[in-house]
Amino acid sequence: MGVFQRIGNAMVRFMYGRNGMDQLNRALIFLYLGLCVLRTILLLALESIVPARIADVLLWGVLVGLFFRMFSKNLPRRRAENQKWVNWWWRVRSSSGARARHADKEHKYFTCKQCKTICRVPVGKGKIIITCPKCGAQIHAKS
Repeated sequence: MGVFQRIGNAMVRFMYGRNGMDQLNRALIFLYLGLCVLRTILLLALESIVPARIADVLLWGVLVGLFFRMFSKNLPRRRAENQKWVNWWWRVRSSSGARARHADKEHKYFTCKQCKTICRVPVGKGKIIITCPKCGAQIHAKS
């Protein structure tokens, strides 16, 4: 067995039972890189040490949080944090779909009261009964 294989096996044994990388840690890495760029811009543009030092403190905080989450053995808590992040990020990203639905003038959108599925019907059909494709519930509406 080679040296690199032994190092790899040792890392696998070390990380067993630890959180590792998840979506929130990836977001923290991107935040860290963005703060690095911001710090460089502040240092070059303002030629002042104070904003760069504030950015340094933020960088260290993000880095400590990143490593804490990565090496944590409290898996249920880290998974709950990650799930909150994923839910928040999904709401932020899916809000653009709501804008697209609002801009669509050829269709009208209805939300099923039971399963919250969004149903699309053409505009101008009068009073209709919409059957939800997911749960089969009926929606009485005017298109």
